Amino acid sequence: MSGLEITHQSVRDYIAAKKRGDRATTDRIIAEAIARFNTRTTDGSEMAQLDHASMHVRFGEDL
Repeated sequence: MSGLEITHQSVRDYIAAKKRGDRATTDRIIAEAIARFNTRTTDGSEMAQLDHASMHVRFGEDL
């Protein structure tokens, strides 16, 4: 995935799960990140990176 430096472990985990086709894990990671954002325990960079990953990585890409 090009164009954005990945600085959050949650995004690296999301990308790995998405490449495996693991929807339960990707959904959990997104829900946790949204909760952190909504409670202001993270800045917007995690959500921006997750959004970028969601648009550029396909489910089961490594299969």
